[in-house]
Amino acid sequence: MLGKVAVTLLTLALLWQSVVADAATAAAWRGLITDAERTPALLALLLVPVNWALEAAKWWRLARHLEPVSFGRSFRAVLTGLTLGFVTPNRVGDYAGRLLELKNRRPEALGAVFLGRYCQLVITLLAGSAGVLYFVTRYLGPQYPLVAAGLGLTAVLGNLLLLLPLYRSRYLLAAVLQWRPLRRFQRYTANLPHYPASVLTQVLLLSGLRYGVFTAQFGLLLWAYGAHAPLGAALAAIAGTFLLKSLVPSLNALTDVGARELSATHLFGLLGLPVLPVLSASLSLWVLNIALPSAAGLLFVLRLKVLRRGRKRKQAA
Repeated sequence: MLGKVAVTLLTLALLWQSVVADAATAAAWRGLITDAERTPALLALLLVPVNWALEAAKWWRLARHLEPVSFGRSFRAVLTGLTLGFVTPNRVGDYAGRLLELKNRRPEALGAVFLGRYCQLVITLLAGSAGVLYFVTRYLGPQYPLVAAGLGLTAVLGNLLLLLPLYRSRYLLAAVLQWRPLRRFQRYTANLPHYPASVLTQVLLLSGLRYGVFTAQFGLLLWAYGAHAPLGAALAAIAGTFLLKSLVPSLNALTDVGARELSATHLFGLLGLPVLPVLSASLSLWVLNIALPSAAGLLFVLRLKVLRRGRKRKQAA
């Protein structure tokens, strides 16, 4: 009980600090409610449950290889993990939240969480590298064509290598586990080679759909705040923003905000867009997709032990 109260208070404190106390975020949030165009802002809000439903679908496909699990419980696990990840370094609480929602809390579940996150990272890096290459060819290509071509080839080879750990995890794990310090993680990854390629492809496709959802949300919020750019250039800047943000390690959800906003304002600045609407759109995207669902996930965190007891009573009966 004490742990649940601590998580609740810490989450609420971070939410207050990031959404209300932080002047830039508070101004963006108030602007979204009072000044932004209603239609695109509302559409971005309506896509929030779609975003996390797709993440729940990913987890459902991965978790049911560990034990029978419903989509509803998968959705609850995702929100629980989101809330716990909100207050932990590099969102490691996401692993704990999903593990706690399983009946059999086997260590292999941590490997399944990693696999889902890796699939999302692959999509982010694939799209992000294309976005960055857009700016490279636009600004460096005319003067340094060989440099641009070299970076393009490096990106293609790097993206191909990203798929190797996904579809050939058995060989990759065997090579990595030759290093003795990493052998202690073997039990967490033991189940990864047993996922069929069809399941991995499904999870990868769901990751792509989810990426499309929050890309659309970012575009809608830019529209809501009056920031307009050509579609191709805007998509490249959004992809580059997500890429740069994913490459920066974070201490908690608050440091994620600064990394994303810095990259967003820089890339959109290259397109000639003013800083304020881009900053407001990026901050609002974070509030919609992270802050609000994290607050909703507190309900599941507080009920976590009660649900477990209820299951035990049913099993005893």
